[in-house]
Amino acid sequence: MTTAPRPWYTVLYIQVLLAIALGIIIGHFFPNAGVALKPLGDGFISLIKMMIAPVIFCTVVHGIGSMRDLKKVGRVGVKTLFYFETVSTLALVIGLVVGKLLQPGKGFDIDPATLDANAVASYVNRAKEEGFVAHLLEIIPDTFIGAFARGDLLQVLLVSILTGFAIARLGELGEKINNAIDAMAKVFFGVIGIIVRAAPVGAFGAMAFTVGAFGVASLINLVELIATFYLTSILFVLVVLGTIARFAGFSIIRFLGYIKDELLIVLGTSSSETVLPHMIQKMERLGASKSVVGLVIPTGYSFNLDGTNIYMTLSTLFLAQATNTPLTIGQELGILAIAMITSKGASGVTGAGFVTLAATLAIVPDIPIQSLAILLGIDKFMSECRALTNLVGNGVATIVISRWEGELDVERLNKVMAHPVALGEEFEDQPA
Repeated sequence: MTTAPRPWYTVLYIQVLLAIALGIIIGHFFPNAGVALKPLGDGFISLIKMMIAPVIFCTVVHGIGSMRDLKKVGRVGVKTLFYFETVSTLALVIGLVVGKLLQPGKGFDIDPATLDANAVASYVNRAKEEGFVAHLLEIIPDTFIGAFARGDLLQVLLVSILTGFAIARLGELGEKINNAIDAMAKVFFGVIGIIVRAAPVGAFGAMAFTVGAFGVASLINLVELIATFYLTSILFVLVVLGTIARFAGFSIIRFLGYIKDELLIVLGTSSSETVLPHMIQKMERLGASKSVVGLVIPTGYSFNLDGTNIYMTLSTLFLAQATNTPLTIGQELGILAIAMITSKGASGVTGAGFVTLAATLAIVPDIPIQSLAILLGIDKFMSECRALTNLVGNGVATIVISRWEGELDVERLNKVMAHPVALGEEFEDQPA
């Protein structure tokens, strides 16, 4: 028995597409109204972020608590970090190479003395405060509950891992607790299912604000850098992640079709955090094991930021070229090494990539740090591409590591990849 096709206007990704288009029109022709719509986007992001901490806690705790062999957790963790470091470094190198070859900043001839250093002072100060050692210490919350109150992903991940290990050692009692946590997760995902129906409203408000506040005209002067960044990110997804996906047994194009709803929500909100809970569900439905998904997705949001890495090295070279700052091969390799450190721990929220870039320039004295002001007006547009690339990278990583562990339902994966659009709609309103 076949069910009647759903009306096109009830499909989430079509609603989001229409909302984005309407937001661009409102922002362009009625900029004041577009700016006034900002609370719609902020409200939707806040609703999703409200649920991220409990969803991560339940997912990670249940995944680790279900493992009878605790050595497996360490094994998966090592493989995950190895994969993240390898692909993230490759993204940094690609950004550096593209910036060197295409030279998007050449010909700007900007005098750093004419730039307003105060415009980027808040970002620079924040970057200095968030040094590497300070960032490591920030992973430890003031209290167990404090991690949830702050909503810090790494803090929540830390307490979740510790709780998962504790439950795994409790035997029969631990199994009962783990079943209760799994039941709680279903409740939280049910709430997410309700909230995500408001995604078109959030995308409409966020896009209207972006275009209304910054204007399409703000793209013209820096269109070459934006085009270079988007092109590089697209090639990274199709070629690098596409090759990795092929070795893992699936098509990157079909995978993009499967997560189309999430990609459009990220495009509208400029934040990959808005789809974190949904990505957890979708990776499990794709055939990845709960234990791997519970470790890889939350960890990837802080340590596997491919789009942010491309942006950092590409933008650093752009600023050097725009201010006529010559860099030797040794200095470029130094930037690469510094970026490998500063890129760790930047979350998927809007603006984090800009702060990370500020942290990199704060360590590199050759490039005038006030040159960041050049990028300030277009960062909103760049953040969308960073978030999209980060999202795809984390999804691919989850499937690869799950297969690496021998915990990927290949039959399920092939079925979903054969009909990614249909299955994506089939599961849209179902609980995990």
